[in-house]
Amino acid sequence: MGAFVISKRFNDEYKFVFTSRKGKVIFTSLSYELKFECEEDIEKFKVNIDQARFLRFKGSGGKYFFKLMLGELQFAISRKYTTELLLQKGIKEIVTYASRAEILDFASSESIFGDEEVAEEAAE
Repeated sequence: MGAFVISKRFNDEYKFVFTSRKGKVIFTSLSYELKFECEEDIEKFKVNIDQARFLRFKGSGGKYFFKLMLGELQFAISRKYTTELLLQKGIKEIVTYASRAEILDFASSESIFGDEEVAEEAAE
């Protein structure tokens, strides 16, 4: 099953990605000023996945990608795919698993492992 992963961009805005079962990024959201906006949009997307539209494109470099639309608004943009078949598999992964995907929050600056300071002290 895929997962939504919330993180911070370099400009301190928030974003999320949807990853496949194998951990590969399928799409990246737009930027959000506040983290709760990310969380709200993920939940809205999970509930309204049946209303999502996937606009397919072929870039000038020959790679394929899609823009994910909810209503008339762009919600996210996919990674680049080398073939149309891989692009279609990415879309299928979203349709199949996004409504049940968990949300992982890596946006805080705190270590999720908790022993980072101990490891640094031991290295000295």
